[in-house]
Amino acid sequence: MQDWLFVVPLLPLTSAIILLLLAGRLSPIVVSLVGVGSMGLAALLTLFIGIEFFVSNAVAYQQVLFNWLPIAGASLDAGLHLDQLSIVMVSVITGVGWMIHWYAAAYMFGDKNVQRFFVYMNLFVFAMLMLVLGDNLILLYLGWEGVGLCSFLLIGFWQHEPNNVAAAKKAFIVTRVGDTALMLGLLILFSEFGSLHIDTIVTSSLVVDPTNLWLACILLVGGAVGKSAQLPLQTWLPDAMAGPTPVSALIHAATMVTAGVYLIARMHPLFLQVEGILTIVAWIGALTLVLAGLAALAQSDIKRILAYSTMSQIGYMFLGLGALVFDGAIFHLMTHAFFKALLFLTAGSIILKMHHQQDIFKMGGLFRSLPMTSTFLLIGLLALVAFPGSSGFFSKEAILAATYEAHTAGPILWWMGVLGAFLTSLYSFRLWFIVCFGPANHHLEEGDYAPSSHLVVPLLPLVVLAVIGGFISLDFSQVFGPATHPHLPLWIEWMPVAVAFAGFAVAWVLYFPRNTSDSQHNQGALQNFCRDGLGFDWLYDWVFTKPLQLFARVNKSDVVDQFYHFVGWFNFSLNEVLVISQNGKVRWYLYVTLAGCALMLGGLVWWS
Repeated sequence: MQDWLFVVPLLPLTSAIILLLLAGRLSPIVVSLVGVGSMGLAALLTLFIGIEFFVSNAVAYQQVLFNWLPIAGASLDAGLHLDQLSIVMVSVITGVGWMIHWYAAAYMFGDKNVQRFFVYMNLFVFAMLMLVLGDNLILLYLGWEGVGLCSFLLIGFWQHEPNNVAAAKKAFIVTRVGDTALMLGLLILFSEFGSLHIDTIVTSSLVVDPTNLWLACILLVGGAVGKSAQLPLQTWLPDAMAGPTPVSALIHAATMVTAGVYLIARMHPLFLQVEGILTIVAWIGALTLVLAGLAALAQSDIKRILAYSTMSQIGYMFLGLGALVFDGAIFHLMTHAFFKALLFLTAGSIILKMHHQQDIFKMGGLFRSLPMTSTFLLIGLLALVAFPGSSGFFSKEAILAATYEAHTAGPILWWMGVLGAFLTSLYSFRLWFIVCFGPANHHLEEGDYAPSSHLVVPLLPLVVLAVIGGFISLDFSQVFGPATHPHLPLWIEWMPVAVAFAGFAVAWVLYFPRNTSDSQHNQGALQNFCRDGLGFDWLYDWVFTKPLQLFARVNKSDVVDQFYHFVGWFNFSLNEVLVISQNGKVRWYLYVTLAGCALMLGGLVWWS
């Protein structure tokens, strides 16, 4: 079955091409069958390939598709690489992606542009699959850019709303900063190693310039920070909630934001050679998870709360990468995909029932009217909080345990991770209490979804995985080496659990018994500061946007254009002078000729 590996990314690409070529000619049902069916086939094929892969002792498999480009005398093949890391990534992308596509078929069924929607969605999945399967950095970068393009198209899918267009442009521009850093890093790696093949670079014994290697690694981190919405390039992610909810689920759970984590994990042998670079990664993750937790506490939009929770959980993955627990970071990536997809799709179901209302203070009392949906929301939040026994518990605990003893991290970053766990619990149960038990600020008379609804059935596997996904055993020994299990005092191991329960208790006191209907109107300066993402948009507006606008006003005539205007004026004026000299009089021509000769002779006499 491994010989069929190329078919996995080919399936969503083919369906996207079919839907594009037959635009406007297919019924919504056929569009859904093509879009969702291709993802289902890709997921099933991935399952069979994964079974064969692990039965064969998980030996890395290389599949060369064709000879692509000769670069500086070196042949570059278009090939796919399957190992323990990529099979997990492909399984998450196709498996969780299939559930999201299935849900999206019901969510977007009445949209007149549903065919265009599935073209973008399937291209998105194809780009992400090429990113994680590509055996060289060119294919990885093309998939990286493809993911960025498709996210732009999907975030601004409902382009009739100006805010959606602005959010799409913001995501595209901010992530371009990281993408440019990544491109420069790849160029440096090519100049040092003479190759863009990933295995060649990470296993090379060449002695390279330490400064160039450090610069390449920090640029790779810059690329990962931009795509995974970490400090300081995190501002695009909350605004990306402007897209349809299935898009938010796909971006946050199975694709895009996990790309940066994959990049660092895949290139980890390089990072291990550079002193201090993984400490920077760990600090980025720790700062992001705390700041995102603070911002989530002040949000009233249900999707923005989940967006900041994604930013925080990706921060834990970066913390794990920086603490040398690469397998734990990928494990958390997998479990996060389960419960975050569940949370976003459940939020989408609530938003539909609430007639596209997203303000949590205008919901309330939903546990009585939507008991099944509310229960799904609770299961997802428990996994997010890392409640003991849930999928998120095992992966987050592995990261925090390794952080305490890692020489690249240490107790300070561990305490920041514990603080993040408290904040996660606090904003999660704040959301739960307000939405499900707060005053019913609506007149919802519709019943809950039927268990057979296409808005429910795709959630059932995610519910199961959110509960038991942490018991899935992952072996990354051939990629990251043997796993280590630190032996820590019990108080260190159980502190994250204790603060999670403390967050529940604080949320109970602050949000469960009180009337929260008017809370959004009584916000202080600090809460507004947190609600606005801790002022990063304001800072970037003053540091980058306003100076550029001022320069544009001052330079409205464009100094550079003035040079070209002068060249045109000079040539035009010279032409006018020459036109005057061409008067058609032979005596004038003869006089000018003799004067020129005399001038040249005079010059020669003077020179001699």
